[in-house]
Amino acid sequence: MLDTLTFQLLKPQVWLGLALSLLVTYAIYRFGRVVLRHLAPHVGPRVAAPLGWLWLLLVAVGWLATATNVAYLPDVPVLFDLGQDLGQWFRHSAGQTLVILALALIAWNLVGSLSRRIVPGSEDEFNRRTVRVQTLKGVVDSTLKVVIVIVGLIGGLQSLGVNATSLLAGVSVLGIAVGFGAQSLVKDVFTGFFILLEDQYGVGDVITVNTGQLNGTVEKLNLRVTALRALDGTVHIIPNGQIGTVSVSSKDWSRVVATVDVTYNANVNDALRVLEAVSRELAQDPEWKHYFLDEPDVQGVTQLAPDGVTLRALFKVQPKSQFAVGREFNRRIKIAMDQAGIEIPFPQRSLNFGTGPIEIKLTRDAPAARPATPAPGLTGASPTPLTEEERTHAPVKPSLSRDAEDDRA
Repeated sequence: MLDTLTFQLLKPQVWLGLALSLLVTYAIYRFGRVVLRHLAPHVGPRVAAPLGWLWLLLVAVGWLATATNVAYLPDVPVLFDLGQDLGQWFRHSAGQTLVILALALIAWNLVGSLSRRIVPGSEDEFNRRTVRVQTLKGVVDSTLKVVIVIVGLIGGLQSLGVNATSLLAGVSVLGIAVGFGAQSLVKDVFTGFFILLEDQYGVGDVITVNTGQLNGTVEKLNLRVTALRALDGTVHIIPNGQIGTVSVSSKDWSRVVATVDVTYNANVNDALRVLEAVSRELAQDPEWKHYFLDEPDVQGVTQLAPDGVTLRALFKVQPKSQFAVGREFNRRIKIAMDQAGIEIPFPQRSLNFGTGPIEIKLTRDAPAARPATPAPGLTGASPTPLTEEERTHAPVKPSLSRDAEDDRA
């Protein structure tokens, strides 16, 4: 028997047959494991564990019998006869259907495993490559799974004796008829195709749809729909065919429109100097300078509003970092203006009581008692002026997350 086995192993077709039989056996084993996993909650662990070992034993014996038949070793009577019976059974429709289902299951799991292994970059890194990979990963995963289902269904029906050619012809005619009745679905698919082809936006981008009707972070994108996650956690599912205008806030680069108002009594030149100093200070800070793509552009006085004078600076920054940079600028400019003695206006109104005399009586209330304990976050009970160190080091780092107010600013 050993001489026969050695002679048979010299044939390439034997090795090919052994490899194919091993692949089919593994597919059947995986298919059985999935069935047992679904049965486990109903039969209990005491029954599920022995069934798993029994299934492994049956599959191992089956492969040994098949390998004995492939290598043609009639000197092993029991396994050889069993291998012949298994080969004849697999040539019939039931065995072919089982093999097709098992292979489709392996392909399904393989696609899922490969898509999960695609790592676009670190979680903190955001660029067009990351967006592109995240988007195409989901689209390719869903498309390949649909192909696996269609091919597996056609192969299974053909193994049961159904003519696949006539079936495909009937399905194509039905598809044309359905296409005329489901034009919106066709429009969604074509629009989604061009969104992906032109890289208009992708997973992770911050977008506004149809001129402000909906906005949020793209959480899912495929050929049919776009899913947006709003600030409050609401998920908006939008068919791609209903998307007319898209405003992307995170493509290539972003901009912080840094504005501050001062009163008409303030020295505008001093306010501009403070604005420029804070802008340069933020752009050169080691903790924040990696967000800046260019030097700050201090535009000067941009508006004489009813309540104050508006000053503006522009920061060109990394995409999706404009929210955190803008919050840090607001904190620093408020402290700097207080230190410079420049008042930031608040709503004021002038009242006219006519030409008659007005009697005004002034009273003084007892001074309010100061709190015995400091306010949350402070070290003393009485307020103290902020220092240079406290202006450049925030007690709480601003979040990188977006919000609707930032989009409208």
